[in-house]
Amino acid sequence: MTAQAVGVGIGTKQFEQANCVRAFLGETAEGANGEILELVCNIDDMTPEALAFACSRLLEEGALDVYITPGTMKKGRSGHVLTVLCSPDREREMARHILTETTTNGLRVRRCGKYFLTPGAGQVQTQWGPVRLKLAQGYGVTHAKPEFEDAAQLAREHGVPYQAVLQEALGQLNGLESK
Repeated sequence: MTAQAVGVGIGTKQFEQANCVRAFLGETAEGANGEILELVCNIDDMTPEALAFACSRLLEEGALDVYITPGTMKKGRSGHVLTVLCSPDREREMARHILTETTTNGLRVRRCGKYFLTPGAGQVQTQWGPVRLKLAQGYGVTHAKPEFEDAAQLAREHGVPYQAVLQEALGQLNGLESK
């Protein structure tokens, strides 16, 4: 809330606790529209293939996103920083999955406010066939992106470059936006 005015009143009647009130007048402020957790750990004793497999498993187990960044661990060892995003109600479950799927002995938890656009779906028609769209809207912003798998499948089926299908889908999308 963006406060426009604050008022305080103190009564004359005697009670065991304070006899006062504070009131706020204001407008609702657009803020974070959710909460998310980051579960983070350092790993320096897994092969890249094993870590990639662990990331896939964590996504299968319900992580919202999983990513790895390179890091330098103690004693100058090369390693990775694994970050797993999940909803707050999945914290314990996802922590257990990380401990099971990786070689880490511990992890950190960060609670974060989250701004996000509301997801949606659409479709455009190309000369090779339909391509689904990922849509997202909110805060006066609209994002639209052709589904990779649809464009790739049409490119394979018709023997054309992926970029040709993508460009036509984007052209159709731009045509829809200008209407």
